[in-house]
Amino acid sequence: MSTAPAPPHHPQQLAPRAPHRRLTPSRTTQPLPPFGFRSVLCQKGRFVADSGNPNENNPSTPDEDGRSAVPEPGQSDVSRETSAAAEAEADAVSGDVSRETSSIAEPSYDANAITVLEGLDAVRKRPGMYIGSTGERGLHHLVQEVVDNSVDEALAGHADTIDVTILSDGGVRVVDNGRGIPVGIVPSEGKPAVEVVLTVLHAGGKFGGGGYAVSGGLHGVGVSVVNALSTRVEVEVKTDGHVWTQQYERGVPIAPLHKGEATQEHGTSVTFWADGDVFETTEYSFETLARRFQEMAFLNKGLTIKLTDERDSAKATAGADSAEVVDAEEAPEARTVTYHYEGGIVDFVKYLNSRKGEVIHPSVIDVEAEDKEKLLSVEVAMQWNAGYTEGVYSFANTIHTHEGGTHEEGFRGALTTIVNKYARDKKLLREKDGNLTGDDIREGLTAIISVKLGEPQFEGQTKTKLGNTEARTFVQKIVYERLADWFDRNPNEASDIIRKGISAATARVAARKARDLTRRKGLLETASLPGKLSDCQSNDPTKCEIFIVEGDSAGGSAKSGRDPMYQAILPIRGKILNVEKARVDKILHNQEIQALISAFGAGVHDDFDIEKLRYHKIILMADADVDGQHINTLLLTFLFRFMRPLVEAGHVYLSRPPLYKIKWGKDDVDYAYSDRERDALITLGRENGKRLREGAVQRFKGLGEMDAEELRVTTMDQDHRVLGQVTLDDAAQADDLFSVLMGEDVEARRQFIQRNAKDVRFLDI
Repeated sequence: MSTAPAPPHHPQQLAPRAPHRRLTPSRTTQPLPPFGFRSVLCQKGRFVADSGNPNENNPSTPDEDGRSAVPEPGQSDVSRETSAAAEAEADAVSGDVSRETSSIAEPSYDANAITVLEGLDAVRKRPGMYIGSTGERGLHHLVQEVVDNSVDEALAGHADTIDVTILSDGGVRVVDNGRGIPVGIVPSEGKPAVEVVLTVLHAGGKFGGGGYAVSGGLHGVGVSVVNALSTRVEVEVKTDGHVWTQQYERGVPIAPLHKGEATQEHGTSVTFWADGDVFETTEYSFETLARRFQEMAFLNKGLTIKLTDERDSAKATAGADSAEVVDAEEAPEARTVTYHYEGGIVDFVKYLNSRKGEVIHPSVIDVEAEDKEKLLSVEVAMQWNAGYTEGVYSFANTIHTHEGGTHEEGFRGALTTIVNKYARDKKLLREKDGNLTGDDIREGLTAIISVKLGEPQFEGQTKTKLGNTEARTFVQKIVYERLADWFDRNPNEASDIIRKGISAATARVAARKARDLTRRKGLLETASLPGKLSDCQSNDPTKCEIFIVEGDSAGGSAKSGRDPMYQAILPIRGKILNVEKARVDKILHNQEIQALISAFGAGVHDDFDIEKLRYHKIILMADADVDGQHINTLLLTFLFRFMRPLVEAGHVYLSRPPLYKIKWGKDDVDYAYSDRERDALITLGRENGKRLREGAVQRFKGLGEMDAEELRVTTMDQDHRVLGQVTLDDAAQADDLFSVLMGEDVEARRQFIQRNAKDVRFLDI
């Protein structure tokens, strides 16, 4: 079976609509992240070589006009083409994602460490090849590229503070207190190193084996691509006892590097203004950046990352990151958040578990180890909670490895082995009992696995699966040894963990029986499913779609208005079970959930097989009110917890039915999707000489109020409807959000509502 018809891997915000909302055949669908789910920005490369004494092997420094004297004898030339470079270029074009690790060796950090591969000629012509897209995701990628350079300095031990500011005029400034980009001359270019790394693609010491042994990327395209895709870039470097400045326009320096006043400070400041002719939008999302920076602060112990928003729109949301009410007159001029975690990933686990209720053991298990010879280190933090969901998240060189990989395999293998061994040794498992499975053991586990490698190898469809075999062996050995020691030192907590696993195993057996029953019903009773499925005629899953509709009345209209060849309808009765608060055996006995599983045909959890999916568009169609949104949230929680690959592959959509029908005449009708749009359409119609009769504006209170033709035209017709694609890039953030919204922690939910109440004016429900 073929995969879905090219759903994009990365979400983009639904494009703003024009005020006039008459439905036309040109309407298309675009992915829309739900509940604030935003994309984690993909990583590509950075620009400079590694850490070391900045006073070692200094090349000649440019004079005040930024040009160099003759390079000193003995400086090695910089190669332009190597086989490794060719591979790197191929990977960069295909969107490869890679990272190096923190410095163990200390090669020098100067102009000699800069290796040049090619120029920026193709970047402006094909920006998507370098940043993934020219939508909102690509825009935020620019910020991430610059910030990752600063993180490299932190990983190398030369910086501990990064300040990111969204300027009032739409620019972004990133400042760190690292050593500063080298200003010495790159011999092969005859230009200062700072100019080379800002104007030459793939300029970096990483390719030559020097430079950052622990770094944020391999391809080195980062800051040069930012320069190419910005109308203006200003760089200020404090190094070698002076302040050095230079400005660029669309990738071209407008003046030589300028040597300014003397200073004893050090660091780099890069300010850029994204090019509106390249990007679909130049409006940055504070929340998108804040989430990524918080994750980076968790993964880099002791690093401080500050994000400030100076835009006028920030004044309306100042204080939104606190649950406290802020007086309007006392509200700060800018919205600011600061992230700093001395505990690193231990604090990350505490943060995630704080939303999941009671914990099984009070302390977080923390494992750290390093192999200096192999340039390999691992850190693991883990803690069990009383919940039923697993939350294991792995990272390689601070890249979120969504597809897992060898480091995660090593962790899972060690965990399963040592827990079963300890349970046998302590007679917690009887001889006749079978071993606990990995799923049993990981029920309620929150864990972060972070490895750093000198030469990471990424695999998988999105290049977010670690392939280094040495990582599996190293992680498995370390986790086994350290966890065995922790169990011996904490026997009571170890027993509690194992008892939870045994309880999960008992539920697993009951759940298997429920799954078997669901499978039998799916095979033998397809024509009379509990959910009253009205199936489509086509057997081609890539063309088929299923609408999940609440209530028989809406289901009846949907059945009449659908295209029976490709559109199936599955009505459900009211609000389904909240799977966040129930055990798996109870969940799988629920009739509505059984109907969903049978209709989709792909199974759940480990039995889920996306190749068996019967529909490549699963569309949640609920009323446009609070109850309807709650139903969608319950359904999304089930899909996320039990069929996550559906969401990851982009098969799940939210329909967006109109709120208003504006009838100007017999055949002249507009549909509005919000109060503001209704008012705009009425104003526009009157300006065009139309008259609106009394009672000509109808408010749809639910899908059941629409007749079949209205539902078909507005919500089901592929040429007219509006769909939002549900996408997932940051599983940890999504897991946390579902735990807050649907879990047991009432206080966390209250704080979430208070933080986001300021944005309620934007809701049209």
